[in-house]
Amino acid sequence: MRIAELEIPGVFVVTPDLIRDERGSFHEALRTEEFTRETGRSFTPAQINYSVSRRNTLRGVHSVTSPPGQAKFVTCVRGALRDFVVDLRVGSPTFGLSVSNLLDTETSRSVYVPEGVGHGFLSLTDDSCISYVLSTAHVPGTQIDIDPLDPDLAIPWGFAEPPLMSEKDAGAPSLAATEAAGLLTPFREPAKAGRP
Repeated sequence: MRIAELEIPGVFVVTPDLIRDERGSFHEALRTEEFTRETGRSFTPAQINYSVSRRNTLRGVHSVTSPPGQAKFVTCVRGALRDFVVDLRVGSPTFGLSVSNLLDTETSRSVYVPEGVGHGFLSLTDDSCISYVLSTAHVPGTQIDIDPLDPDLAIPWGFAEPPLMSEKDAGAPSLAATEAAGLLTPFREPAKAGRP
C-alpha cells in the first residue's frame, strides 16, 4: 500500500497493491498500524456508512463540528466518483483549498479526510457506492453543510449539466457564513509522518 499526503495538510491518498489473477483481485484497503506509522495519525473506526448515487449526483460539502470531530476514510466500492476534500480549518495555510481525486474500483484508491476538513463528491456512473469509515459515531446536530457551489470555493466539479443535489446541500450556507457562525474547527499542525 502506498500512502501520500496531498496538498492539504493531513489529507492522505491511499493506493493499495492489487493482487490480480484469473479469479479477480485482492487487496488490503487499510492496515491501521501501517497507516499510523506512515502518517502519524491514529485512526480507529467507530462507524461505517455507505451511500449509493446515480450518475451526476453531487453530495457535499460535509464536515462535523468539534467536538465530537470526525475523520473519514472514504473508498468507492462500486462505480466511479470525482472526490473532493476542502480545507475548512480556520487558520490553515490551505483554508478554502479543494483537492480532487478519482476514486473507482479499478484502482481501489481511498482518501483519508482528517477532522475539520470537508468532503464531497460527484458520481460519475449510475449506482456508484461510496464507503465511509468514520472515527466517531454520528451525533445528531453536529453536521456542517457548506454550499458545494459556493463561488468563493470554486470547486471544479466537472459536471456538464446541473447535478442532482439534496435540498439540504442546495440550500447550505457559504463557507464565509459558516465561518462567521463559528462552526469551523481551528487548524492544528498535523503530526509528522512516522511520529504519532
